[in-house]
Amino acid sequence: MAAIATSPSTDIRYGPDDPTLPKPWKGLVDGKTGYLYYWNPETNVTQYERPVITLNASSAVPYKSLSSSVQKFSQGCRTVNDDDDKYNRGCNGGSMKVASGTGSYQSARSRSDHSHDDLIVKASSGFGSFSSKVAESGLSANSYRDRHDITVTGDNVPPPFTSFEATGFPSEILREVYHAGFSAPTPIQAQSWPIALQGSDIVAIAKTGSGKTLGYLIPGFTHIKQRRNNPKLGPTVLVLSPTRELATQIQAEAAKFGKSSKISCTCLYGGAPKGPQLRDLDRGVDIVVATPGRLNDIIEMRRISLRQVSYLVLDEADRMLDMGFEPQIRKIVKEVPTSRQTLMYTATWPKEVRRIAADLLVRPVQINIGNVDELAANKAITQYVEVLSPMEKHRRLDQILRSQEPGSKIIIFCSTKKMCDQLARKLTRQFDAAAIHGDKSQGERDHVLSQFRTGRSPVLVATDVAARGLDIKDIRVVINFDFPTGIEDYVHRIGRTGRAGATGVAFTFFCDQDAKHASDLVKVLNGANQCVPVEIRDMALRGNGMGKAKRQWGSGPSILGGGRFGHYDSVYGGRDAGRGGSRHGARRSRSPGRNLV
Repeated sequence: MAAIATSPSTDIRYGPDDPTLPKPWKGLVDGKTGYLYYWNPETNVTQYERPVITLNASSAVPYKSLSSSVQKFSQGCRTVNDDDDKYNRGCNGGSMKVASGTGSYQSARSRSDHSHDDLIVKASSGFGSFSSKVAESGLSANSYRDRHDITVTGDNVPPPFTSFEATGFPSEILREVYHAGFSAPTPIQAQSWPIALQGSDIVAIAKTGSGKTLGYLIPGFTHIKQRRNNPKLGPTVLVLSPTRELATQIQAEAAKFGKSSKISCTCLYGGAPKGPQLRDLDRGVDIVVATPGRLNDIIEMRRISLRQVSYLVLDEADRMLDMGFEPQIRKIVKEVPTSRQTLMYTATWPKEVRRIAADLLVRPVQINIGNVDELAANKAITQYVEVLSPMEKHRRLDQILRSQEPGSKIIIFCSTKKMCDQLARKLTRQFDAAAIHGDKSQGERDHVLSQFRTGRSPVLVATDVAARGLDIKDIRVVINFDFPTGIEDYVHRIGRTGRAGATGVAFTFFCDQDAKHASDLVKVLNGANQCVPVEIRDMALRGNGMGKAKRQWGSGPSILGGGRFGHYDSVYGGRDAGRGGSRHGARRSRSPGRNLV
């Protein structure tokens, strides 16, 4: 085979032997970033997406799709401590995880005359920014949807934008996007952008870290430019968010990508003085990002008008309902004209979210990445679940922290504020830990998050206040010191790592009192092709009955379980109670080894 060009600046090496790779593909590891990608020495094509067998070599068109769903090479179910082999049981060592759909996807142009040296240099820049010339060319809309597990339900659904060039966005917005290191849309962006631009209501269901924020912000920028409203009379775009942390991050993204378009934005959230927020409103803003409680306070003060809002976004809708914000949301929506465009983004699709969607949206197009009927964890995250007694947790936590590279960003989740403070005090001297929870003032929370982002306090001890809305892309490890009260929070907690195309590791301490969650946990682990400890499986079997468990997870020894894609119905009432629909790209069960978006 052709030689791999290496140098001290690139440090490209071959990945471990993988007999499941179709010939002649080879795995490569970028030693600088740790990213695993694939190279075909016969066609000189390099890509991040794991190649699949299509046509036979004599007649096949070279496969040129390049996905930047990058991953860091993982030793499968390797343990942190070599002498602690009980964490290896039931694991398939040396497996690799690919996080399809969480990074930047390449543009629709392709070429085969690039040099391998050029690709290696681009690979080492991080964030999956290979040349945008390499593309998913020749893919039909249905082929793109099928490749990225996109299901679309609704009327007049436009094809996805597989490249930034295809979007028609203004050049100043595209410059900001390229400057940020993105080379093509993520699947949720690719499909939601054309739908939003045609003015349709949207329900988008995708896991955290999949690019949802830009999925609604950038069409919102275009909407603002088209409306040309006077910002002093009120915002044109309103984004509702469940937490202060998520709201401020949305505002930061709006400022970052909207600055060259002269789009103004402010953030309204509790726990901070109203004065600066009110002054921003008086000066006039195009976009308001708000938590429901604070926005209702300001509405009651008559310091904001929502009569110009024609683009309403509910972000993390499931979380807002979990936190009891439904009355506030409904009160806010009454202040917004019914002629608006409404977009709802959510990570899960429970009946409460379906109900409010039916009330607030009109004939929406529903976009799903993956399977809405099943809570799914990010497959780019290697999950280790360890059955421990409460007395063993501190010792095991210390082992894990000592095993990490100095300065690695780590989040430790606890169930109570008291335990957060206790752990942070205990770990501060040795690991520079800091705590964040609901009793902290906004100033304290902002300071702690700033220290964590910059690496001055690389260990963050938190309650579920940080389980959603915390988008820090270089978090290496999540540790569930206490198991959460529900499996949804588990999925969102571990989702703080493995973001923006990277991989991550999650350790979870599971005690006897957590046994009621064993069945749900097994399903999440199976769905992400993760190792299921024997003790957890036994707890689940005892809790559900042997027969039920066998039907649910399959009777064979495989940890992968059975079929993964179910069917679902979605009927909306909305403001006109009308609904029609057709199904595009309906999913069927496929190989459990395939990585979902």
